[in-house]
Amino acid sequence: MDVAAERIDRLHELARAATADDDYDRARYYVRLARRIAERNRLTLPREFRRFACDRCDAYLRPGRNARVRLRDGHVVITCDCGAHARYPYED
Repeated sequence: MDVAAERIDRLHELARAATADDDYDRARYYVRLARRIAERNRLTLPREFRRFACDRCDAYLRPGRNARVRLRDGHVVITCDCGAHARYPYED
């Protein structure tokens, strides 16, 4: 694993910890920084990081705190407080 990937993993941990402490602005900063590092180094963000970061407002999503999770027919719908929806398929 190169330096950029290690830094992205560390920023993911920091964003999760900041959201757990209700410091949403700091978590948003970590998400934006990780996305910028990934773009510069032509890396894809890990799946867990992509699934728990809002594409519109860059908030790190914590179900029950700043995100709503609902199961629909064959997919999961995650709704951020800003109103953005993300849909991910699943199999029964």
